[in-house]
Amino acid sequence: MRGLILLAYFLATSSFAQTDTALQDRLKSISNDPVALRSAVDAGKKVTFFCVNCHGEDGISKTPDVPNLAGQNPAYLLEQIRKFGSGERKDAFMQGLIKVLKPEERVQAAHYYASNKVPPSAADAALVPRGKELFNKLCARCHGEQARGNELFPRLAGQKVPYLKTSITRYRDQTGVRNNQLMAIATAPLKNEDIVAIANYLTQMP
Repeated sequence: MRGLILLAYFLATSSFAQTDTALQDRLKSISNDPVALRSAVDAGKKVTFFCVNCHGEDGISKTPDVPNLAGQNPAYLLEQIRKFGSGERKDAFMQGLIKVLKPEERVQAAHYYASNKVPPSAADAALVPRGKELFNKLCARCHGEQARGNELFPRLAGQKVPYLKTSITRYRDQTGVRNNQLMAIATAPLKNEDIVAIANYLTQMP
C-alpha cells in the first residue's frame, strides 16, 4: 500500500507541470509584492461576485455539500480554475462561469480566496481521535499534517462534514466525476465509519 501511494504521489506531482506556467508565475510575482497582493485581493473580491451564492462571500460555503474556497493555497486554486476552464474538471455550471474570467481575473480570484480564513466547525468529539489516526496514516503525506494543503493538494481543514464524507466516499468507490489514482489508493481501505471519523476530525481543524 505504501509503495502504491508513493507511486501515485509521484504521478500526481508530475502532472502539475501541465498548468499554465505564465499565470502561475504571475501569481507568485504578486505574492511577493505586498502592494500588488492587496490590490489583487481587493479586485478578486469584486470579480468573484457570481460565486457568492454557492461558495459564500468570503469563500465559506453556504451549503454543506459545497466546498470552502477560503484558505486554499492560491496556486492550487488557480490550477483548479484552469482545469474547469479547459474541461479537465467536469461541471457544466462551473465551466460556464470560469470561461468568462480573464487570465488576470483568475489570478485575482485565487489570491482573494486564499487570503480568507476558515473557521473550524463543530465535530463529534468521540470520533476525532480515530479520524486523526486515519488521516495521519493515509492523508497527511499529501494534504499536510495540519490538513492545510499546498500548491498540489487541497486544504481539507475546516471543510464541512457532509462535503468531506461525499468526496471521500466518491474517491473510494470511484463514482465521482473526478478520477484520481492517488485518492483511490489512499481511500480504498476505508469503511464508511472511518470516513465519518476522518470528516469529523478535519472539520474541527482551524
